[in-house]
Amino acid sequence: MLEDVQARDAAAEPHHDTIPERSTAPRASRRLLLGGSLAALGASLGGLPRLSIISPAAAQGAPAAAPAAAPPKGPQPFDFPGKDKGLVLLGDRPLVAETPESLLNDDTTPISKFFIRNNGQIPEPVANAETWQLKIEGEVEKPLTLTLAELKSRFAAQTFRMVLECGGNGRSFYQPAGRGNQWTNGGAGCAEWTGVRLADVLKAAGLKASAKFTGHFGADPHLSGDTTRDAISRGMPIEKALEPHSLIVWAMNGEPLPHIHGGPLRLLVPGWPASLSSKWLNRILVRATPHDGQGMGGTSYRIPTVPLIPGSNADGKTNFTDMTSMPVRSIITAPANGTRLPATTREVPLRGAAWAGDHDVAKVEVSFDAGQRWQAMTLAKPKNRYDWVRWTGAVTLPSEGYFEFWVRATDSRGVAQPHVATNWNPQGYGSNPFHRTAILVG
Repeated sequence: MLEDVQARDAAAEPHHDTIPERSTAPRASRRLLLGGSLAALGASLGGLPRLSIISPAAAQGAPAAAPAAAPPKGPQPFDFPGKDKGLVLLGDRPLVAETPESLLNDDTTPISKFFIRNNGQIPEPVANAETWQLKIEGEVEKPLTLTLAELKSRFAAQTFRMVLECGGNGRSFYQPAGRGNQWTNGGAGCAEWTGVRLADVLKAAGLKASAKFTGHFGADPHLSGDTTRDAISRGMPIEKALEPHSLIVWAMNGEPLPHIHGGPLRLLVPGWPASLSSKWLNRILVRATPHDGQGMGGTSYRIPTVPLIPGSNADGKTNFTDMTSMPVRSIITAPANGTRLPATTREVPLRGAAWAGDHDVAKVEVSFDAGQRWQAMTLAKPKNRYDWVRWTGAVTLPSEGYFEFWVRATDSRGVAQPHVATNWNPQGYGSNPFHRTAILVG
């Protein structure tokens, strides 16, 4: 149970360049192909044995790591108000939970199924959301202090369906493991966000010619409770801040922004790591130089410009750059991993989603024979830029038996998902190999 996550956060921790993440679920336990999902298939299929257990290393074609000293505990129970119990707890200090791919089958991700990613303690809710204040200061002509009510009354509201994705999504697929919570593909969701354009608010403050970057601040306390330190404070080039889809939001799927998702006010910076989309937003600092807050510099949300030897040491001082556009990714949302179908089944309908950061999705392909042949899927038209692309199709199988479906997407630049996670980095950012699911026919 997670009724009192904050009560555990009193002990101070030493300062690190990286965002602190503590995982309570061993990484191997979430990567069991045809594993835990089998039990839920129902009595009508007569129950299903565990067919195969594939470690993360083996699933990605790499040598398996040495056995852990203790047996894995498996996915941890998740019980949080308003959340689907199918979410998987990755860490409780800070609170982090991912969404299994099969729960991402909705065109618009319900709030109940949306992943959770915190960096610090969860702040106390406010009694009156309309009085929440946001300050705009720094390299502006007219610093502003605006309440939520004033944001709503002074600026035109916008609603877009857009993907929000953790920068570490896919981290568990790296070999050796990167530091941090071991996400599979579940650190992403696509909700409808309502708010005002960040550009409109910044322009109302009067950007100076020296305004080149932003720095973002939220009300979430540092894990240690140290009031002099931010849980996380990241920033971006002013060009991204002025994009028409970068929003200051107060609603999610038509409802007031839930507290656990940063309510009453947060940033939504689509296409880039979700760490930029500050929760419980209360201050934006416009800067002449790149932001230097917690989560900036070193190896934090940064990737190598020169490939590293996997497992090597790196401090991020040279040959690293800030992570910007998230890589192309696709997932199979139906059938779920571990599905059993009647022996007479030959045609299997498939459904999923794909997205590509700042870029468009050009095509999605599926293989059932380990990549020997690929079949194009049908792409639905997204509602707006940064919406994910829902894809559908059907695969004809040659017989009954065990099959794995592989999916890969290609973006508008012609860049496709790799077979294995590439460009290893100490924090495990940017991992986007093929998603694989397995079924049994018969």
